[in-house]
Amino acid sequence: MQQTIIYNNKKMKLPYTLSAGETSTEMVTRQNPFSGQSIELPEFAAVIYDKTIELNLKAERQDAATNQEPGFSEHQKDWQLVRNGINFFRQYFAAEYMVLLD
Repeated sequence: MQQTIIYNNKKMKLPYTLSAGETSTEMVTRQNPFSGQSIELPEFAAVIYDKTIELNLKAERQDAATNQEPGFSEHQKDWQLVRNGINFFRQYFAAEYMVLLD
């Protein structure tokens, strides 16, 4: 069953399972490593961002190790996990998506 959280009176379906300590709504800051732009977001969304970036790195490394084109390789299950995180941001945190992932 997919984990959900209620934030700002919205029920959000989470792309990954978070532990109880990762579901805080306290605001934290994340920075786009390429643009240098920063934005505040609730901690649970920051955890999802961190996991998405980590999964992306893992998938890219797997593709590189097998000489396959990133995103078009045989590792589609891994890339789908990345897409799930990106889609979460597109749906629930559009402004944060534009700063951190676009």
